[in-house]
Amino acid sequence: MDSGSRRNLENTVNRDCPDQLVPKINTNKKMSTLASQPRILETSQEVKKSCGDKQVEITVERIKMTKSIKEKHSNDLEKVAFKRKAENEEKPAGKKEGKITELDSTLITMPLPHIPLKNIMDVEAKLVYVDEEAVSYEFVESFVSTGIRPSCQAAEIVDPLHVPNFSFLPQIDKWLQLALKDASSCYRQKKYAVAAGQFRTALELCSKGAALGKPFEASAEDIASVASFIETKLVTCYLRMRKPDLALNHAHRSIVLNPAYFRNHLRQATVFRCLERYSEAARSAMIADYMFWLCGGSEQYISKLIKLYWQAMIEEAITRAESFSVMYTPFATKIRADKIEKVREVFTKTHPAYVEYIYTDLQGVHMLPQTVDWSSFPPQQYLLTLGFKNKEDGKFLEKLSSRKLPTFTEHKTPFSLLTKEDTVRHMETMGKRILPILDFIRSTQLNGSFHRCSGVMEKLQYASLLSRLQRVKEQSQVINQAMAELATIPYLQDISQEETELLQSLMADAMDTLEGRRNDKERVWNTIQKVGRIEDFLYQLEDNFLKTKKLRTARRQKTKLKRLQTVQQS
Repeated sequence: MDSGSRRNLENTVNRDCPDQLVPKINTNKKMSTLASQPRILETSQEVKKSCGDKQVEITVERIKMTKSIKEKHSNDLEKVAFKRKAENEEKPAGKKEGKITELDSTLITMPLPHIPLKNIMDVEAKLVYVDEEAVSYEFVESFVSTGIRPSCQAAEIVDPLHVPNFSFLPQIDKWLQLALKDASSCYRQKKYAVAAGQFRTALELCSKGAALGKPFEASAEDIASVASFIETKLVTCYLRMRKPDLALNHAHRSIVLNPAYFRNHLRQATVFRCLERYSEAARSAMIADYMFWLCGGSEQYISKLIKLYWQAMIEEAITRAESFSVMYTPFATKIRADKIEKVREVFTKTHPAYVEYIYTDLQGVHMLPQTVDWSSFPPQQYLLTLGFKNKEDGKFLEKLSSRKLPTFTEHKTPFSLLTKEDTVRHMETMGKRILPILDFIRSTQLNGSFHRCSGVMEKLQYASLLSRLQRVKEQSQVINQAMAELATIPYLQDISQEETELLQSLMADAMDTLEGRRNDKERVWNTIQKVGRIEDFLYQLEDNFLKTKKLRTARRQKTKLKRLQTVQQS
C-alpha cells in the first residue's frame, strides 16, 4: 500500500470514528512510550509445539512467509521515510530545527482518557464472540492484495459477503467434522456447557491424529491450525459460561499453535479482562493489533476497535494500581541525561505521593494506542516513568538495566536449597510485587529486550516456585502463558542465533514440565536463576570488600593523623 492510499485510509477512519481514541482529561494519573520500526524476523530453525499428547512441528514456511511480509512492510516504511526526508530537505533548515527543538524542549504529558464499559463490550461482541455461521476454520489461507500469503494462515471471516473459495482447503476428518458441527450447533442454541464438552471431544480426536482426512499427507501447519481453532471455540464457550479461569489455558494454547492470528490474542485479552488482569489484557490487545497489521489486515475499523480495547485496558490497569503511579512523556529526539532529570522533576511535582523510588524505563520502546500507527515511520515515541510509594516495590527494576541475567529473589546463599518458608516468601514477592509491575511495563512495549524485559523468564521461575509448593493448577497456567509468549516473540522482534537457541530450549523444557517429563538436566530457567543468584552473591562480596577497604583506609588515616598530632604536641 503506498503512502497516499494509507493517508486516505487514515482520513476515512478519523471521519468515521473521530472521538473514540481522543484523550479526555478525567484523572491526575499520566502516561509515556518509545516506539520503533517493526523489525524483520530472521529465524531459520523449526520450533516444536505441542497439541495435547502429540508434538506438532511448526515448519520454516510460516517463518519465511512472515519474514517476507515484514520485509515488504519494511520496504514500504523506507519509501515513506525517504519521501519525508526529501520533503524536509526542500524546507528551510531553520524551520526543521525549530520544530524539533519545540517538541524536545517542551514536556507534554498525556492525560488518561475514559472509555465506557459499553464500548469494551461492543468490541468483544464484534471481534471475540463472532457469529458462528460466518466463521471458517483458521487454516483457511487468505491472500492480501499484494499476493503475498500471510503467515497467520487465515482467519475467521467476519464479513460473510466476502467469503473466499474453499475448494483448495485440505479435507477435514469426517468424524472430527461431525463433532465440530454438533458442537457449533449447540453453541448457536446457547447450550454452552454441552458445546464445550463436544469441543473437548473434538480436541481429543485431533490429538489422536484425526485432524485431516489424509493425516500422513497433512502439513504440521494445517494440523496446528485445526487444533488452534478448537481451542478458541473452547475459549468462547467458557467465556459465555462466565468461567474465564477454565478458558485461560485454552487461550494460551491457541496462541502456541497459531501465534500469528490476531483474534487468538484478542480472545486471550478478553479472558485476562474477565480475570481483572488488565495489564496482561492490554499487552494481548497490543499484540493483536500488531498481528492484524503484520498479516495484511486492511479493515481499518477492526484496528480502530482493537486499539480502543487496548487503551481501555491500560486505563483500567493504571486506575487500579495502588503501589505505583505512571507518566508517559512523548519525545522527538534522542533522550539526554538532562531530559530524564527534567522528566523526573515533572513527575515529582505531579505525583508527590509516589516519589520514594522513581524509575525511568530506557530498556525498550513504548507506544500508546492513541497515536500508534504500525505503518508509519517513525512512530510516536514515549518515555515511561514509574513512581512508587515504597522504595522496596520498585528497587528490583535496577537489575533490569544493570544485569544481563537478573534474579529477583532475596536468597542470599546461592549454593543452598530454599526452605519452604523462603519459597513462600519468594513466591509472594514474585507474584504480588515483581510480575504485576513487569506486566504493566510490557503493556505498552511491543519488543523489549528478550533477556531482561520479556517477562517470560520471570514467569517460568515463578512457575518453579509454584511447583515446589505443589500448586499444580497455577503452575500449569503460568507455563502455558509463558509458552504463548515464547511462540509470539519471533514475530515481534528480530532475535540472534543465541537467543533463538535459548527460546527453543525454554519452549522444550516448558513442554516437558507440562507433560510431567523429568530428565537429569535442570530446567533452563532454573539454571539461569542460579547464575543470577551467583552473580548477585559476587556483587555482594565485592560491595562488602570495597566497604571494608574504605573503612580500613579511613581508620589508618585517622590513626596516622592522631600520631602526627601527638608528635607535634610533644
